[in-house]
Amino acid sequence: MVVETGGKQVKVSEGDILTVERIEGSLGDSIKLENVKLFVDGDVVVADKNSLSGSLANAVIENHGRLRKIYSFRFKRRKKLRIKRGHRQHYTQIKVTELVPPKGVKSGT
Repeated sequence: MVVETGGKQVKVSEGDILTVERIEGSLGDSIKLENVKLFVDGDVVVADKNSLSGSLANAVIENHGRLRKIYSFRFKRRKKLRIKRGHRQHYTQIKVTELVPPKGVKSGT
């Protein structure tokens, strides 16, 4: 199953631990990833937006944190202009607990 979260598409399976863009909520909260882009179960592949209604992935928030620092540096030669900025991106670690198939699709998972 492929879901979209934080503007990125992520392939998920049951039991996966993922690092995604920050999601509001406290540790242990259950969340639903409802923006499903693709569902695959053996030979069954569903990619049609209308057929994917009702499918979702349930997950639990495991951890919040910040990634390593990324530096951006700008300069203009001969002008004494030097700008150095740092940025640390917030993230959330989630564990996928259940994959709900689309309506009308029998799933073996």
